[in-house]
Amino acid sequence: MSRKYVILDISEVDSVDFTQVLQTSKESLRYTTDNTKFLLKYNGTQPSFLSGKTEYTHSEILAILNNVDGDWYVTPTE
Repeated sequence: MSRKYVILDISEVDSVDFTQVLQTSKESLRYTTDNTKFLLKYNGTQPSFLSGKTEYTHSEILAILNNVDGDWYVTPTE
């Protein structure tokens, strides 16, 4: 079963069905550095509440999250 990722706008956070994704609550989500978007992950088929949203593979989402010029990048701490 392959893991998939979706990026959503913060205005959609209240529509998340946490029974269908791997996160358990709003507090367990990963947000952009400016808190305007968040990341969801799930295994297998895209949950119905995410219908029409762009899916990313693990390698695609890593490229987005690790882009030092992007909205997700957090400088690693030692």
